[in-house]
Amino acid sequence: MAKAFICLADYAPCEIWSLLESALSLKRALRGGGNEPVLAGKTLAMVFQKPSLRTRVSFDVGMAQLGGRALYLSPDEIRLGARESIADAARVLSRYVDGIMARVFAHSDILELARWASVPVINGLSDYNHPCQGLTDLLTIYEKRGKLDGVRLAYVGDGNNVLHSLLFGGALMGMHIVAATPPGYEPLQEVRERAQAIAGANGAILQYTTDPVEAATGADVIYTDTWTSMGQEAEAQRRQEVFPPYQVNDALVKHAKPDVGVMHCLPAHRGEEITDSAADGANSWLFDQAENRLHAQKAILVALLKG
Repeated sequence: MAKAFICLADYAPCEIWSLLESALSLKRALRGGGNEPVLAGKTLAMVFQKPSLRTRVSFDVGMAQLGGRALYLSPDEIRLGARESIADAARVLSRYVDGIMARVFAHSDILELARWASVPVINGLSDYNHPCQGLTDLLTIYEKRGKLDGVRLAYVGDGNNVLHSLLFGGALMGMHIVAATPPGYEPLQEVRERAQAIAGANGAILQYTTDPVEAATGADVIYTDTWTSMGQEAEAQRRQEVFPPYQVNDALVKHAKPDVGVMHCLPAHRGEEITDSAADGANSWLFDQAENRLHAQKAILVALLKG
């Protein structure tokens, strides 16, 4: 595995499978008494341009469970690219820590960190993609369904960074993904082309529509995300007008298979992209999915920092 975790599309299916099996092993070990301290003496710098409950806690707790420690650097403390250049910050942090996880606005910031750092860099989220979430989603579906190839996932909502990682992950693992987005809110064309090139080699099917019912019909999984991400606040009013037909609710879920799993990467804006009944109902996987961020990210940490 490369000494960075930037985008799922950078990996081969066998490498993703290795991470998934590692995550499951780490999850079993934790529930069986605890993880071995394989990262004892290791420190992870966590650089945040935008806040997050799951990303901060899961990386911090994950490092602790593996015997290491995490150092939180808030947006005001480091001001990445403003107080000092990204190149300088990367080189300074590399002298202190064993790895850097960064949650940023611009994907170019992650690429710049990885370019200048001499330690592994993990993309905790960028405007282009969310690979830690994507790996978590694959883990959750594999755990629930026992397979990934041929699983039909309907994504309903904004064509954002989360969808980009789902497309890359689904393409790698032979899934059938149908993305329903409003006109003008589709995933990036460059992402669609890159994902399609990967899909062709792995028997995956990637489809796009503006009809949420078409996407949900016969689905094994229905996935949604917030209509307005951090950094898009100026568009919030317009999005509130465009996205209501793309809400995941009981009526939409009824078009899927009876045992469909409902997923959301959280935080959820209940009553907007998802209803309480869909988020908390018998088909909800939301909190199993949230838990799996811990285990998926521990697999990444072990792959990058052990040794």
